[in-house]
Amino acid sequence: MNNFRELLKKPAALILLSAVIGILIGLAWGWWIQPVEWKDASPALLHPVYREQYLRMAIDSFAVNRDVELAVKRFEALGPYGHAVLDTIISNPGSQDPVAIASYAEIVRSVVPAPTPAEAAPSPTPNPIVRPLVIILAVLAVGGVGYMIIRYLLPIFRRSGGGALTPAQQARQLSRQTEMTDYVAMGEEPPIAQFMTTFVIGDDLFDDSFSIENPAGEFMGECGIGISETIGVGEPKKVTAFELWLFDKNDIQTVTKVLMSRHAFEDPATYQRLQNKGEPVLAELEKQIVLETAALQLVATIADMGYGQGALPAESFFDRLTLEIAVWPKIVAPE
Repeated sequence: MNNFRELLKKPAALILLSAVIGILIGLAWGWWIQPVEWKDASPALLHPVYREQYLRMAIDSFAVNRDVELAVKRFEALGPYGHAVLDTIISNPGSQDPVAIASYAEIVRSVVPAPTPAEAAPSPTPNPIVRPLVIILAVLAVGGVGYMIIRYLLPIFRRSGGGALTPAQQARQLSRQTEMTDYVAMGEEPPIAQFMTTFVIGDDLFDDSFSIENPAGEFMGECGIGISETIGVGEPKKVTAFELWLFDKNDIQTVTKVLMSRHAFEDPATYQRLQNKGEPVLAELEKQIVLETAALQLVATIADMGYGQGALPAESFFDRLTLEIAVWPKIVAPE
């Protein structure tokens, strides 16, 4: 539900959702609530093929009942198209009796005069470009709406319907469920920045960073954690070490420590290789890692962690890792 509310804050998603709802309401209204009803429509509105069929039936009817008034009334119903349709039938009687056609034509023409050239309304021929253009535009419109539904709304419906979350979504959920440390209740100074970040196996692009600002909103630096080393092959990546870093705008160097699995920490070759990236630290539950720069002090607490299982050595890669990061300004003693 929260993801859905966040999505509605985006104008493009809101416009898409409004369009989809509008289309659905329009279809429901036009087909079920108040559908279009044709009543007493004039034969003049028929397609040219059906206007000709209508007049042929009128001719056959007149040949049987000889009702002049009814014959004229039916002819007049074709409006400006009547004489043109009658000429078509006369020139191509088909299986009809030419005598019956001629008799009908003599009666109706004596009552209904032929229109002048200015009044004549020849059957319009459809523009050969219009129909394909309308079809193309309709296909593009439906395709565009379909793409946007798949791109933006379908993931939400899947999540709301209990579908499987991605590793990154699972990580965010775990971070929200983990309670942050209340330093004030512990009698300590509150940090100027406090973050919760989680890695879940399968999030191969895990790389979280956070901006650090003082209470006045002034930028003081950044901190973050990302994948440092993996073990084995195949997907998903088996992360055996993370880089935890702190950048201080008042310092020229970024401070880094490497959070290592027990296997990586105890393996001499891996330990030596990762030592070049920063001070190695064995990752343990509730362990605190401290990073300091000229003006900042960062305390990272491992709130939760677990190792993955498989063919690789025991405790060699992380299944999950939740880290609470708190940052304080360093109090520099006067010289």
